[in-house]
Amino acid sequence: MINISFPDGKVRQYPEGSTPLDIAKSISEGLARKIISSKVNGEVRDITRPIHTDASIELLSWENKEGKSTFWHSSAHLMAEALEALFPGTKFGIGPAIDNGFYYDVDTGDKQLTAADLPLIEKKMLELARENNEYIRKEVSKADAISYFKEKGDQYKLELLEDLEDGSITFYQQGNFVDLCRGPHLPQTGSIKAVKLMSLAGAYWRGDETRPQMTRIYGITFPKQKELTEYLELLEEAKKRDHRKLGAELELFMFSERVGAGLPIWLPKGNAIRDRLVEFMKEEQVKRGYQLVTTPHIGKKELYVTSGHYEKYGEDSFQPIHTPREGEEFLLKPMNCPHHCEIFGHKPHSYKELPLRIAEFGTVYRYEQSGELHGLSRVRGFTQDDAHIFCTPQQLKAEFLNVLDLTTTVLAKMGFDKFTAQISLRDPDNPTKYIGSDENWDNAERAIIEATEEIGLETTREIGEAAFYGPKLDFMVKDALNRSWQLGTIQVDYNLPERFQLEYIGADNQPHRPVMIHRAPFGSLERFFSILIEHTGGKFPLWLTPEQFGLLPISEQFSAYCKTVQDQLAVADIRGFIDDRNETIGRKIRDTEVKKIPFMLIVGEKEVESGTVSVRKQGEGDVGSMSIAEFIAYFKAQL
Repeated sequence: MINISFPDGKVRQYPEGSTPLDIAKSISEGLARKIISSKVNGEVRDITRPIHTDASIELLSWENKEGKSTFWHSSAHLMAEALEALFPGTKFGIGPAIDNGFYYDVDTGDKQLTAADLPLIEKKMLELARENNEYIRKEVSKADAISYFKEKGDQYKLELLEDLEDGSITFYQQGNFVDLCRGPHLPQTGSIKAVKLMSLAGAYWRGDETRPQMTRIYGITFPKQKELTEYLELLEEAKKRDHRKLGAELELFMFSERVGAGLPIWLPKGNAIRDRLVEFMKEEQVKRGYQLVTTPHIGKKELYVTSGHYEKYGEDSFQPIHTPREGEEFLLKPMNCPHHCEIFGHKPHSYKELPLRIAEFGTVYRYEQSGELHGLSRVRGFTQDDAHIFCTPQQLKAEFLNVLDLTTTVLAKMGFDKFTAQISLRDPDNPTKYIGSDENWDNAERAIIEATEEIGLETTREIGEAAFYGPKLDFMVKDALNRSWQLGTIQVDYNLPERFQLEYIGADNQPHRPVMIHRAPFGSLERFFSILIEHTGGKFPLWLTPEQFGLLPISEQFSAYCKTVQDQLAVADIRGFIDDRNETIGRKIRDTEVKKIPFMLIVGEKEVESGTVSVRKQGEGDVGSMSIAEFIAYFKAQL
């Protein structure tokens, strides 16, 4: 018998050689039908693979990230089987699961795949899925694996085999298709009920443009047709909310080839929102004892060599700026942290002065590849709501709680009410990846875990995902379309204080190294704004909206009254414009709706005589006639 430990802490005994599927059946047949894969001692495995020793187990379903990954990787193999059946001689590169679905890089020889082929491949996939063939795992020797793929003439798999150790190689087979693969996979193909192949793209083998170009086929599958239908509807809604589309329509930001790719220009309306985001964050930071600073956009190369950022970001940075002085080089700054370390280090500090909280809206620069640029979400110049807290080890937990409070306040204010946080911890089996003493790491990890538990924050833990200098907490936010985004991060750092030789004098009158916390609730203003646009569909929270009302006179003879109303509303800090174009009132209403202006105030002869406005709310229609004072009270109640 072997002892099997479950996530709730319970331990049960099972016969040696039991599979996760056996274990699921012992609990309930319903659970056995739901599970896709399993996590045994932290390793995701097939549910049909026997367990021979005491182990911890987690049973994974479609609701788990790892379960979806197993489902989609199995679907990539099913697509490969369909391709081999339809286009004999097809050769295969890699076919991983991705965040939404899967892809497979394939070489179909003389056959040039087009979008017209995708429905045919989908049909074949569903036909093969209905055969309900098992995914069979088989361990093979390296010699046998090489022999198999030599016979097939698949140079891509032969190259992959070169990097594998004998004794670690496995094949998976379903139906007539055999692939080199670590797994895991579904038990049978029949679980795949709905298929959609999304697109084709070119992809160089192993990302090397000097190697053969393959065809990358993207697809997604689901265990129910209903879920595929809902997903495709979600994609259509996402297209409508694309921040690049709305950014142009609402005149929020732009790009110019003359200025340079990936360098955003904030237009007046977008900049008005940006300014309010910055002011909101400044106010929240001042409440919490932050001191605001401003540092240059450039720094000497040696600064970033000292910090380690040159080594980390050197290849992704803009080329060094050479000055007339021999050997002098500057860089556009890739991060604000080194500048803040210099601020801390410019004068002596006592423990009584700590924590020292330094904040800056600092613009940084990375030379992202042109193919990776994407609207505001992936740019070459972006502004971080950056802050660095220098504290004693004893203050670490309290400071972490302070930052957690700020971050959750920011998310709530922006309407992000669904989020979790990932605690990234070191890998205890690989200590060479990290710097710093075990004691410091223990203190840092304990501080993060205790702080999140203290406020009841929902978290997941990922072993081995810590930065080399310390553990961190990343916030995963769900938007209105239920998509997950990583927004904001809190990192604990023992590395930079060491690199910059930062010290404070402790109560024992001896020098000590401070602990450094990096935090940025927005992350970058550009990326945050892109997510906010898509989350709201351009209907921003009322306090953020640059134009909160449009005054729409039925004819130009009422424009003077509209100006009086606009002035009264301005005194009440309500922003808006007068649409005095020579257009029909119907056209003005439609145009104002398209611009997503929260309120339309319509003015005609009756409104002028009674000193009122006729109020329409965006997306809802008529609210009624109100005096100016009544509208101000109504508006304030909406904030």
